[in-house]
Amino acid sequence: MQTTNRQINSNYDQLTKTPRIATVHRTTGETDVEVTINLDGRGTCTAATGIPFLDHMLHQIASHGLIDIDVQAKGDLEIDDHHTNEDVGITLGQALNQALGDRKGIVRFGNFLAPLDEALVQVALDFSGRPHLSYGLQIPTQRVGTYDTQLVREFFVAIANHSQMTLHIRQLDGINSHHIIEATFKAFARATRLAVEIDSRRAGLIPSSKGVL
Repeated sequence: MQTTNRQINSNYDQLTKTPRIATVHRTTGETDVEVTINLDGRGTCTAATGIPFLDHMLHQIASHGLIDIDVQAKGDLEIDDHHTNEDVGITLGQALNQALGDRKGIVRFGNFLAPLDEALVQVALDFSGRPHLSYGLQIPTQRVGTYDTQLVREFFVAIANHSQMTLHIRQLDGINSHHIIEATFKAFARATRLAVEIDSRRAGLIPSSKGVL
């Protein structure tokens, strides 16, 4: 049976009025992480991971993605930042996946090109249900402050796998490590914002020709 415009409009009204909120609490022998997100928020962020640079990047996701994010994490930082960084990515990815639910009505795809001074980074993503990361950053220094820049990739591996997202990150320009990383998080935020928006022309429908994601 063909979906009518009236049905689509009704579905759109219902989807846009239903909060897409999720809370995930993940505990391991190395970390204790709780994440709450609201995909239809105003960009507020509370981040307490014990890793200042990661907190700064989470604020970028919230602010530029218009996603309300609360992240509280305790981890074995006396060893290094790796476990906490990765587990925050895992838990945030799980929260994204939970908040999206069956993904009916979402645009699904997002693409954004973000400049930050000399840095230029493109992020394209698809909430496809098929986890994949293609990562093309060339970060010239090993650290930004105390943050190990290798952990940027580990964060995005975790979030892609656990949100079931196909994620491509490409660096077009940039020589400053901080600028490259921050441009990446801003581009990711804006691409995510585009992808999770409700499509007024396909509200209530799975955004796939197969009928399932």
